Amino acid sequence: MEVLFNTLTTSMTDAMYFTEEHELFRKSLKKFLQKEVVPHIDKWEETAHVERFIWERMGEMGYFGIAYPEKYGGLDLDLFYTVIFLEELQKINSGGFAASMWAHAYLAMTHLNKEGSHEIKEKYLAPSIEGTMIGCLCITEPFGGSDVNGMRTTAVKEGDHYILNGSKTFITNGYYSDYLVVAAKTSPELGKKGISIFVVDRDTKGVSATKLNKLGWRASDTGEISLDNVIVPAENLMGDENKGFYYIMQHFALERLVMGINAHARSEFALEYTIQYMKERHAFGKSISEFQALRHSVAQMASEVEVCKTFNYTTAKRLDRDEYVVKEATMSKLISTKIADEVIYQCLQLLGGYGYMEDYPLARMFRDSRLGPIGGGTSEILREIIAKMVIDGKEYKPAT
Repeated sequence: MEVLFNTLTTSMTDAMYFTEEHELFRKSLKKFLQKEVVPHIDKWEETAHVERFIWERMGEMGYFGIAYPEKYGGLDLDLFYTVIFLEELQKINSGGFAASMWAHAYLAMTHLNKEGSHEIKEKYLAPSIEGTMIGCLCITEPFGGSDVNGMRTTAVKEGDHYILNGSKTFITNGYYSDYLVVAAKTSPELGKKGISIFVVDRDTKGVSATKLNKLGWRASDTGEISLDNVIVPAENLMGDENKGFYYIMQHFALERLVMGINAHARSEFALEYTIQYMKERHAFGKSISEFQALRHSVAQMASEVEVCKTFNYTTAKRLDRDEYVVKEATMSKLISTKIADEVIYQCLQLLGGYGYMEDYPLARMFRDSRLGPIGGGTSEILREIIAKMVIDGKEYKPAT
């Protein structure tokens, strides 16, 4: 069904954070996605494989270089260009395609940029910006989940190299990527204080992957990765040995905020679609948008989404000023993903039987959105992290 989307009323909040240049970028990105990406989405959803050509087109357009230094081919733009990038990716109705893009650009590449040496940046970051190399971040393990401290993958140093052994799971881009950013314990006796970060070439002997079959995010390839006596040059260590846990925690703020922004954007998309549907759908002689119970349901959802968006923009502004917003980013993900789940559930209900049909966007959105409270730290883990900060007074500090 073809539907023209009505954009929800632009709030004063938007005007506080987005300039005319930002909006021109949004318009250009929206046009690019509709022309270059949308025609292929159904195929990629079916095959769980985002084809190489679109990565290169994204790179040519500069979308992977938004947040990265000009020295390596990036644009070095403020964080609100990233916000726009994330929001528009959510509005083409493929959480899997969006995840492949942002997991590459803001998970794997963040570590390359922040901890990688100049040589690593030239070898991996520059082609990642170009879209000619694809990366994935490998932290989660089959027996670890959100417990980074429980990591079992090891990296033993022998002369001028490390030998990695272990496994990772639920890794976005874990099957088709060209390189892996891997967390492993270099000093297991130190627990979380003994973790280090490495960049590993996909074709290194001993690296293998199995593609996982998922409920949602179907366009993205998600892999379980095995590391069997993988020899990695010592120069592929990123940052300092045994500082990996602090790097991971530091970057979790960005990852969680990314997922919070994703959540408010897909909520907006669902509401826009549903409002348009309600205006066109008639029952008992009038548009269903005129029924008070349904109108008030939409009003409640729109209010909750606007609150999430406003908080996320404020947190993004603080992160753009290099403030350490781990608490706020954690809250962003916790609440925004919860609201997104509830909003999309209710929007599907408002479409009635059509909401349950695959020909309409809500069915896919419903599946895709469900990963929000799970990936990047489950809501249960996030609540405990927040409790430690607000009840116990615990302070998480950036790596030095």
